[in-house]
Amino acid sequence: MNRNSWTMLLIGLILIFAIWIVSPLNTGINVLGFTRSGTQPLGLDLRGGLQVILQASPPPGQTSIDPQSLQDTKQILANRSNALGVSEITFQVSGNNRIVGEFPGLTNTDQVIAALKQVGQLAFIPMGNERLQEGSTVAVDYNKTWSAAQPYGTATQAATPTGQPGATSTPKAETSATPAPTETPTKIYYPLMTGTALSSVAVTTDSLGKYEISFVLKDQYKQIFGDFTANHVNEILGIVLDNKLISAPSINSAIPDGKGVIQGSFTYESANALAINLRYGSLPVALTVIESRAVGATLGQDSINKSILAGIIGLTLVIILMLVNYRLPGFIAVLALGVYAMINLALFKLIPVTLSLPGIAGFVLSIGMAVDANILIFERLKEELRAGRQLHTAIDLAWRRAWPSIRDSNISTLITCLILFIFGSTYGASFVSGFAVNLALGVGVSLFTAIIVTRTFLHVALDNLRFVEHPAWYGI
Repeated sequence: MNRNSWTMLLIGLILIFAIWIVSPLNTGINVLGFTRSGTQPLGLDLRGGLQVILQASPPPGQTSIDPQSLQDTKQILANRSNALGVSEITFQVSGNNRIVGEFPGLTNTDQVIAALKQVGQLAFIPMGNERLQEGSTVAVDYNKTWSAAQPYGTATQAATPTGQPGATSTPKAETSATPAPTETPTKIYYPLMTGTALSSVAVTTDSLGKYEISFVLKDQYKQIFGDFTANHVNEILGIVLDNKLISAPSINSAIPDGKGVIQGSFTYESANALAINLRYGSLPVALTVIESRAVGATLGQDSINKSILAGIIGLTLVIILMLVNYRLPGFIAVLALGVYAMINLALFKLIPVTLSLPGIAGFVLSIGMAVDANILIFERLKEELRAGRQLHTAIDLAWRRAWPSIRDSNISTLITCLILFIFGSTYGASFVSGFAVNLALGVGVSLFTAIIVTRTFLHVALDNLRFVEHPAWYGI
């Protein structure tokens, strides 16, 4: 009884914590850097939002795409989207050349799609005394690096300066009111450095409150940058992203410490979008949006309401079945099922798990498996009681003899969940992955309730009762 009392205390503490996590009054958690919101993340089918299918193109000279390049691209896309403030996103590789992105609750679709498609190939280009307009197309040969002996490639036509450089203590962009040209590049430029030279990038403000992008170079590039800026004062150092000139700063003094800023007519959104591309590097492959689909939130709310109704009906039928067939043990199983549900829902918020319709289906199915474990134990309990065992002994024997079946069935389910998760992640079927994750999580919690909760509840409630006095209480 002492051991059972301590176990009951532990179960009670876990239950209280789970109820607090699930409660609508919980506004979130922020403990020692561990933060979670108080709301349950909802998937695209429940919350509404955007689904985008991106098709990757092989690099020049190749006919296929390296699978690792697709995985790297997927991770960079996730980093970019998270930095844009888009939460609860999922990216999955589909086939050998597609990536499927889902953005629950997304409203600013144009900005996110533009950030996803951008390859993000960055280069710092020495341009001498010639300034092109921002937005001009610039031909860059990434196979070579800039040298004073051959600063540019062969000119294809006369260059047309569009302005004079201004004096700044750090690279500073000059803006123009004229539309960005789209003329054919006049020269082939060689990069002084590429985006790999950047150590950190952040959005900051200057003394006037204007947004700018500060950057710090890696140690091995600081000397290169310092020597170049010292020897090319008043010249232009263009910043090119995906062969488009995004800034044409002039150099007014040497920058030996490898720290500089990109200034221009930035809003926070445009500065942050550029900083994201610089921070997370270039995509290994170019992407094209072949399909984008908006999902309405009305459909999602309707699905939630129907799922809740279906869950209530199913749970009510399960409770009735357990009470009719097993009487007092069935009532105990219902209590254990409540503990199971609270712990599972709390884990959904803590992990967190993005809840979708297939995920709800996985959760409901796991409830059925939790009940199945109790049925196995109670049927064994009936057999032991019919054989004349004492109630305390019958409970232990029932659990011990039911355990191999409970263990094997749950392990086989976990193996199936693993297979579903792998295939769902590989082929872009996120709904399959969501189903597998929620089902596997439910199976793990059901094992805990079968091993600890149900067994402890049975001992605490039944050890002091005499079976021979109340046989009808056990459904016999």
